Amino acid sequence: MFKRLIGILTFCCSVLFLSSGFCQEWQELNSQHFRVFFSKDKDFLKFAKEVLDKAEKYYSQIAQDLGYPRYSEFWTWEKRVKIYLYSDHNSYLKATGQPEWTKGVADYKNKQIISYVWNEGFLDSLLPHEMAHLIFRDFVGFKGEIPLWLDEGVAQWSESEKRKEYKRIIKRLFEQDLLISLEDMMKLDIRTVKTTDRIYIRSIRMRDGKQGTLLVSGNVLVDTYYLQSVSLVGFLIERFGSDNFAHFCRQLRDGKGLEEALKSVYPTYLRSIQELEDRWRDYLEKL
Repeated sequence: MFKRLIGILTFCCSVLFLSSGFCQEWQELNSQHFRVFFSKDKDFLKFAKEVLDKAEKYYSQIAQDLGYPRYSEFWTWEKRVKIYLYSDHNSYLKATGQPEWTKGVADYKNKQIISYVWNEGFLDSLLPHEMAHLIFRDFVGFKGEIPLWLDEGVAQWSESEKRKEYKRIIKRLFEQDLLISLEDMMKLDIRTVKTTDRIYIRSIRMRDGKQGTLLVSGNVLVDTYYLQSVSLVGFLIERFGSDNFAHFCRQLRDGKGLEEALKSVYPTYLRSIQELEDRWRDYLEKL
């Protein structure tokens, strides 16, 4: 149906490492908010410096885009995020035990990002993606009722170079009545979807307002879900601003359900999941 843009659908595990750090010697570079570890086996200093520089820029950009307060000593000193860069893909897989198709992984609990040197797309895609996961979870925690689509949408929105392409494809899906209903997205745990040898039946809402049914493969369902997730986050930020988005996330962090948080932050426009979908569709119509 459309080419795969998501590219980096890494499962972010919170119980991995630091056995990964014990099996080889590291060189280390430090900045105000990050510590980059890279293999001593080869001279990867240039790439490590690029990672450190990009990470600091993304740190400021992501926090600003999401409207998060820059509270004292955020990711500084012993709280700095650690980035581990293995010498190649095989070394990364052996150390982490991750599936072969992954290129990197984030460890929320220990504030780590693990990948490998010269990973194609690492600097412009995987690094901001995983950093956004860490920043988002640092802000909202794990106790609130945080929809999975919101978490994943925030991470993808941080990949600013892809936003134009995301918008182009979601517009086409909208025009072809191929979007999953938001109510269905709320019920779906996309992490359980098998991408091969399965057909999934999902509910859709067509542009004329009628309800319909969509039969899709696992691959298409995953792509559609992630594209809708980043589009919804983009809509909330672009339409209502970063400060309101941060306030919305705080409401979820503090224990409010999705509809309660919407009513609190967007009382005139988004008082329910249905109204969120209505206003989002209006936004897509004008893209």
